[in-house]
Amino acid sequence: MLDTKSQNSNMLLAFLTLTGVIAIVALVGFFMLRKGPEIVQGQAEVTEYRVSSKVPGRILEFRVKEGQSVQAGDTLAILEAPDVQAKLEQARAESAAQAQNEKALKGARREQIQAAYEMWQKALAGLEIAEKSYTRVKNLHDQGVMSTQKLDEVTAQRNAARATEKAAKAQYDMAKNGAEREDKAAAAALVERAKGAVAEVESYIKETYLIAQTAGEVSEIFPKVGELVGTGAPIMNIAILDDMWVTFNVREDLLQGLGMNTEFEAFIPALDKNIRLKVYYMKDLGTYAAWKATKTTGQFDLKTFEVKAAPQEKVEGLRPGMSVVLKK
Repeated sequence: MLDTKSQNSNMLLAFLTLTGVIAIVALVGFFMLRKGPEIVQGQAEVTEYRVSSKVPGRILEFRVKEGQSVQAGDTLAILEAPDVQAKLEQARAESAAQAQNEKALKGARREQIQAAYEMWQKALAGLEIAEKSYTRVKNLHDQGVMSTQKLDEVTAQRNAARATEKAAKAQYDMAKNGAEREDKAAAAALVERAKGAVAEVESYIKETYLIAQTAGEVSEIFPKVGELVGTGAPIMNIAILDDMWVTFNVREDLLQGLGMNTEFEAFIPALDKNIRLKVYYMKDLGTYAAWKATKTTGQFDLKTFEVKAAPQEKVEGLRPGMSVVLKK
């Protein structure tokens, strides 16, 4: 009888122990397997612009280093472009064109004008003698004293003298008046073309000095000193730290509370602080992005959206690439 009671007590104790173990395992499993909050991880990003040159050349000098802050107008690097310098010397033929223009505007030299005037006076004197000779011979011919042959010779001499006088007068007028209007216009056009060529080459020379367009930080420098770079080749990146945002890739079932212009709070592990962000951009990532099937039968899939949010106030210490965590 005593053995039977002892056996029943042992069985009851074993049952209660098993029940307790099952209950403890069930509670632990409930808390351990319960679905926790969804973590959406984003990344801080910043606007960058590339610095490049319009002309090919060799890197002569860098005035900045990676990580250095720059202001708008600072010289970042200097290129050596001997070809452009040679073209400048060619373009400076402006001086020759300017001399041609001044010559056209000034006209003939004073000595040339005086010489043309003297030639005209000489022709006038010859014409005067020819006219007098013609008059005398004509009178004698009319009286029957002089032959017709002699009259014809004197008439030809008079006509030749008249032509010579007209030619000398034209030469004098041309020397006195200077170049024609068309010649002056052509000479002036040559000067303007030469000035345009010089201005063009000088603009290329300015491009050998790479200048910062806006304030920022040098995030990356690509070539080394002495290397050749081509036209438009990127030389360095400038990060505009004042234009920073956070990008999240969010599954569409987690988009609740992340609509356009909505504000939310996120955590920055590197800074161990929370910040306020405001959504200003949202777009689906397309078919190339990761999709998630909601059921094994595949009734419908969840797409991924790119969400960009801007900090509502400046965050000291926030750097591009830092993680930003959002709990859903």
